[in-house]
Amino acid sequence: MDENKQQSTRGGASYKVVRRRTYTYLRPGKHAAVVILLLAACFTAGLGGGYIAYHIGNSSAISRDSAADGNTIVSKDEEDISSVASKVGPSVVSIMTEGQSQSLFGGTQTQDGAGSGIIISSDGYILTNKHVVSGSTKLSVVTSDGTVYDNARVLGTDPLNDLAFVKIEGVSNLTPATLGDSSSVRIGQKVVAIGNSLGEYQNTVTSGIVSGTGRPVSAQDGDSVENLTDLLQTDAAINPGNSGGPLVNLSGQVIGINTAVAADAQSIGFSIPINSAKGIIKNLQKTGKVQRAYLGVNYLTVTPEVAKRYDLPVKQGAYVTSSQGRSVISGSPADKAGIKDHDIITKVGDLAVGDRGSVSSLLSEYTIGDKVPLTILRDGKTITVTATLEAYTQSTDG
Repeated sequence: MDENKQQSTRGGASYKVVRRRTYTYLRPGKHAAVVILLLAACFTAGLGGGYIAYHIGNSSAISRDSAADGNTIVSKDEEDISSVASKVGPSVVSIMTEGQSQSLFGGTQTQDGAGSGIIISSDGYILTNKHVVSGSTKLSVVTSDGTVYDNARVLGTDPLNDLAFVKIEGVSNLTPATLGDSSSVRIGQKVVAIGNSLGEYQNTVTSGIVSGTGRPVSAQDGDSVENLTDLLQTDAAINPGNSGGPLVNLSGQVIGINTAVAADAQSIGFSIPINSAKGIIKNLQKTGKVQRAYLGVNYLTVTPEVAKRYDLPVKQGAYVTSSQGRSVISGSPADKAGIKDHDIITKVGDLAVGDRGSVSSLLSEYTIGDKVPLTILRDGKTITVTATLEAYTQSTDG
């Protein structure tokens, strides 16, 4: 897929060139001192850690004083984290993979891996990372009660994000997680991460805060590089084995899928916002197919620098333009809706672009066939157009 196609089918992604670290997949046999790693449950990677509570200030510190009756006094923070772990734990699974890799002495060898996943329906649909299942020839799913399902299969992957969907056949009584709204996440908000830490410690719980939003990450696996955008940054402890596991708020709602970590920094981890998966989930539950909806525009995310460079009248939004190829793909939903070069998309539905995410991430909540109102600033005037999203395919032009 060329860059223009990837950008346009994401519904538009920033073309801003920035100096970024490269996040590499950590696989067995790779040197552990990689500068930055994208935690790959595909073959030992992910997010997790020991059961700890992250505390800000004296007011939230866990009390270990004893009451008059001799019982330990427990803080509200500890109660909240324990409650979240109890609520979400049954919806978190371990994913065990088996695949083939090149041997140092020629030929191939069997290589095992372990990661995490999130149950999203009682009849066996599971959301995880693409790199968790990539290259696997066999996989099994272990639920929180220790039940092993060897009949799990990969239904499909998101072509433009690190997401994959697995199905356990013949079940109807699994406990699905509750999905939250990642567009409402606040910096400083307390969060909990759960997953199969190190591929050995199932449903390990860590806690922390949301350290940032809208973060870009370049993930490298050998010669292949995948650019991920709009990630949530968290200081929850991260260890191999938890990729694909949930990042949840204190209401027990999943707000992210744990994905990456900066190995040479202190507590810098990343999660894909759950809203980025909602459109595909809706289509999967409706049709049984893993398909992404697309808009078909190339754009620059408006920042102060972009606004100054192009003399734009706004400080946030999506400026429809392209340094390579077409800014609006011919015959795409964007083209049919009447979007033009140099338009500025300021809202997707009722959500402001920038405040609540990029155009790409906001569109990811919609599915194929949805009619999406887009607010556009054109020649100083605000207009509204409606785009009917279509299915992305590898042959999609642009």
